[in-house]
Amino acid sequence: MASSNSGERVPLIRLAGVSKRFPNGTLALDNVNLDVQRGELLSLIGLSGSGKSTLLRHLNGLHQPTAGEVFVEGLNVSKAKTSELRELRRNIGFVFQLFGLVGRATCLENVLTGALGRLRGPRYGIWSYPKQMRREAFEHLDRVGLASQAYQRADTLSGGQMQRVAIARSLMQRPKIMLADEPVASLDPESSAQVLELLLRVATEENMTVIVTLHQVELAVGWAKRIVGLRDGQVVLDRGATGLTQHDVMDVYRRVDHESTPKPSFAAENANLTQLAQTQLQK
Repeated sequence: MASSNSGERVPLIRLAGVSKRFPNGTLALDNVNLDVQRGELLSLIGLSGSGKSTLLRHLNGLHQPTAGEVFVEGLNVSKAKTSELRELRRNIGFVFQLFGLVGRATCLENVLTGALGRLRGPRYGIWSYPKQMRREAFEHLDRVGLASQAYQRADTLSGGQMQRVAIARSLMQRPKIMLADEPVASLDPESSAQVLELLLRVATEENMTVIVTLHQVELAVGWAKRIVGLRDGQVVLDRGATGLTQHDVMDVYRRVDHESTPKPSFAAENANLTQLAQTQLQK
């Protein structure tokens, strides 16, 4: 980690006064300031439309801010050249909610596509990749517990298995940062836990920075080390997951007049959060 002359740690990711207004007038991000250090496990929470996905897409240059600046590894993403963005994206893995696999291709070939940024020219089929890359892809499939499905078509897998293939594909990029946008939203609870456990293990082994957007509040609190809550494009919560109260979380999902509204009892808070979690899980 680079340091400034004063000894202050320079964050791996920095958003400085970032706002994003889309052409239709929607203000998706509103003066967001956020620093993320190398190796952090961070979860973004908030209602649909709160700005979580928009924030992620600023980190790899898929969106450009209307105001403010985005820095990743010292690069001003907001002003980066095309060649600089291409290089940056090689270092950022992205896991999508709907997997993004080629269904008719085998798991191994899907994983191999994660290495295309390291190659020149198109590739057609598994055997067009270098032998070492084929071995590396197989090792990543083994790492996510799917070595035995290497030559199976991706569209024959369960949702949880497809997401694990997608993670293996991202690992083929050899990323320094992993972004996951609602990676378990379409999965059952057991598969969700397996995918998040896998992301945690990979992040720990690789000292990788992982930022995950999650609707399921209880999963976010149980998985991440740091929780950042967005509401109407603004950061309204930013703290460690340890010791996070029900009231802290509920405040992300509704406006609370702290001066006129008394805090509910713990039992009431817990009931409210349970109801909220169930609602989010049904989405």
